Amino acid sequence: MVLAQKSRPQNDRREIAGWLMYDWANSAFQTTVITVLAGPYLTALAQHDVGRNGIVATLGPFGSITALSLFPYCISASAFLQVLFLPVLGTMADYSSAKKRLMAGFCYGGVAATCLLFFITAHRYLVGGVLVIVANFAFGVTIVLYNSFLNDITTEDQRDKVSSQGYALGYLGGGLLLAANLGLVSASDRLGISTELAVRISLLSAGVWWGGFALITFARLQTRAATRARPSNPSSLAVAFAGLRGLWTDLTRLPHTRRYLIAYMAFNDAIQTIISIASVFLAQELFVSRGLPTNEAFLMGLVLMVQFVAFGGALLFERIAVLLNTKNAIVLSLVIWTGIVVYAYGLLQTVAQAWMMGAVLAMVLGGSQALSRSLFSQMIPAGHEAGFFGVYEITERGSSWIGPFLFGLVASVTGSYRQAILSLVVLFLAGMFVLLFTDAEQAVRDASRSDAVARRTSSLPDSRQP
Repeated sequence: MVLAQKSRPQNDRREIAGWLMYDWANSAFQTTVITVLAGPYLTALAQHDVGRNGIVATLGPFGSITALSLFPYCISASAFLQVLFLPVLGTMADYSSAKKRLMAGFCYGGVAATCLLFFITAHRYLVGGVLVIVANFAFGVTIVLYNSFLNDITTEDQRDKVSSQGYALGYLGGGLLLAANLGLVSASDRLGISTELAVRISLLSAGVWWGGFALITFARLQTRAATRARPSNPSSLAVAFAGLRGLWTDLTRLPHTRRYLIAYMAFNDAIQTIISIASVFLAQELFVSRGLPTNEAFLMGLVLMVQFVAFGGALLFERIAVLLNTKNAIVLSLVIWTGIVVYAYGLLQTVAQAWMMGAVLAMVLGGSQALSRSLFSQMIPAGHEAGFFGVYEITERGSSWIGPFLFGLVASVTGSYRQAILSLVVLFLAGMFVLLFTDAEQAVRDASRSDAVARRTSSLPDSRQP
């Protein structure tokens, strides 16, 4: 049973500003740690120990982890944990008023794991991999809860705009910290410190930035009452699993929402894989495979450029959505994404080409993510926001596991990152095909009908526990 929503106003500018600030805060982790530094750094430590593609750990009948596959497998492992736990944690949040506290707890757990990466040196790369798994898992949990606040704080007509502003601000914030870290790595010799120490300080700075600016978010976001009445189950975990069963039942009754999720799981899986492996891909293909030292300054500069161009791209695609509608704007972005992957496989040879490819990627990056989030938010029945976004987040921002696993598997078997990245075309094409046959307008209407049922049932006696 869904409770009536009447305790907090929507479209409050102060609260929206606090919500937007969390994108500014957490993007430092995504850019500096996942996209730029952690992959090349841990891979380099492993390769120094066992060779370019030597074995770092054996998995018995499941094969082995090599130096090249270490980081993709860490991303895949953290995403697999999210597949197991994010929907459960999301439904738990729907049944309680603790959504904000849960978000804060996982936020600072992720911050702690990120800061501890500063101490990873020499042979500790496996410990570093565990920290990446913990930090990325916590990051994914916070995004579930953060996204679910979008429905709480805005009305439907404002969600494309606010969602796009959130992504744009995230790219700007992550870009500013990355610029500072780029300056530190580039000037490490002049400052009398090693490049390795500069990288470790940069990893630490991402944790401090994430935790520090998140304080503004938690100061401004309002605690809201549970959106769903709590049944008389004996424990929060039992309630969460009961809610999870209800969530899957709801999905069976919302075929177009379900179809959209299938499409999103495919194409966003590919997008998140590209984001997480872009830096290590370029390091290996443009430098290591040619016997050249990795140019960390180039990698950070490229991602920095992507951040600032993506700021404009997120706002541009919000305008394209007004002209074409949101679904068609997403399809356009996926066509461009597919072209980028094919280019990286067959034509990318020089640093200049990497800059050009990065600029095109940046234009579609923010738009595809922001519009996907806002469109999905309109397909959710009232009172199920955190639970549905728990399913959504399985494939959000590096939380998918199929893409990184596929990439790591192909890299292990072929020893080629180019073959591995080409495999992602399958996910883009599958996502586009399903999305084209998804009636987004019908999905929104189906969710609205569920809202009407929710409002009628909200007059029933409240069974929540105090």
